[in-house]
Amino acid sequence: QVQLVESGGGLVQPGGSLRLSCAASGRTFMLPFMGWFRQAPEKEREFVAAISWNGGTYHADSVKGRFTISRDNAKNTVYLQMNNLKPEDTATYYCTASNRRGYSSTYYFQRTSWDYWGQGTQVVVSS
Repeated sequence: QVQLVESGGGLVQPGGSLRLSCAASGRTFMLPFMGWFRQAPEKEREFVAAISWNGGTYHADSVKGRFTISRDNAKNTVYLQMNNLKPEDTATYYCTASNRRGYSSTYYFQRTSWDYWGQGTQVVVSS
């Protein structure tokens, strides 16, 4: 099993920045992909970004150029640097990990492609 614990959420003004962190523990050698999804009130959970073991990254179009995913394999930690935040970025952000490898990038855009989830950390963008 794998446990994921997020941190770094909070309240920020539009145009501000936050960095989310997610620490993985347990059987972390089985994590070829880690990523972030988000869920706003009354909306579906949506893909934000993903990163492979060797550093390949994918970002949703809505966050490209503003958010950057990275990982430190030695620390079993994945990060989401969020810049130029907008009110529409307000959501609960979930860290996730997948055991699956060998698929195209679009496979990981689907919520059902991921095996482990954190409890979530809330991000509120408001003036």
